[in-house]
Amino acid sequence: MTADPPLALDIDGTLTRPDRWGIDPRVFDPLRDWEAPVVIATGKAFPYPVALCHFIGIPELVVAENGGVVYTGDDVFFTADRAAAQAVLEEYRAAGYDTGWGAENTVNRWRETEIAIDLEQPIGPLREIAAERGLEVVDTGYAYHVKDTTPNKGDGLETIAEHVGFDLADTVAVGDSVNDVSTFQAVGRSFAVANADETAKAAADEVLEERHADGTLAVLERVRPTE
Repeated sequence: MTADPPLALDIDGTLTRPDRWGIDPRVFDPLRDWEAPVVIATGKAFPYPVALCHFIGIPELVVAENGGVVYTGDDVFFTADRAAAQAVLEEYRAAGYDTGWGAENTVNRWRETEIAIDLEQPIGPLREIAAERGLEVVDTGYAYHVKDTTPNKGDGLETIAEHVGFDLADTVAVGDSVNDVSTFQAVGRSFAVANADETAKAAADEVLEERHADGTLAVLERVRPTE
C-alpha cells in the first residue's frame, strides 16, 4: 500500500460549507487520519489556521496571510511587514473609507503582515493607494488583501516542505481562488473546487464537479491509496 500524499489545503471556499461560513465538520476525521503532512495555506490571519490544526488534531503546519506568515511547527517566518499595509489603510480611511469589519475588527486584529478589507468597500481607491506604496490588492472572493507583492502561498509551502521533509512533486493541493495559483504551481497535482474563480480554475490540473468541502472530500477519497 502506497502512503498518503502530502496535502496543501486552502480554508475559505475549500474546507467550508456552501453558505461560505464555517468549516464543514466532515473534513475533520479524514484530515486527522491522514498519514502524510497536511499544510493549511490560507489568506486568514495567522491564529486562525493554527487553531484549525489544533482542533482537527493535526500538526500545525501553516501558511497564513497569503504567504506573509509561515509556520513549520517549530519556527515562524515572517516574509512581510504589516507597517506598509497599515499605512495604506490609514490613507484609505483618510479618503473616507474603512475596512468594513466594524469597531472590533477581529479580521485584522491578529494579522501580522497584511490588511484585509471587506468586499463591500470600494476597491478602486484601495488599489490606487496600494500601488502608490508598492503594494498589491488581491481579491480572494472573501476579502481584499492589501499585501506586499513578494510573499505567496506557494513559496510558503516550499519553506514548510524543506523543513518538514516532504516532496512537493508528491503533494496534492486544493483551492478556490487566485491566491491559490502559486500553491498549484508548486505541487505535483492540483484541484480547483467547482466554486473556484476563473484564475484558479485555469491554473489547476483539474476542476472538480463538487463545490466547497464536497470537492475537497472527493479529492481526499480519490488520492488516498487503496490496498
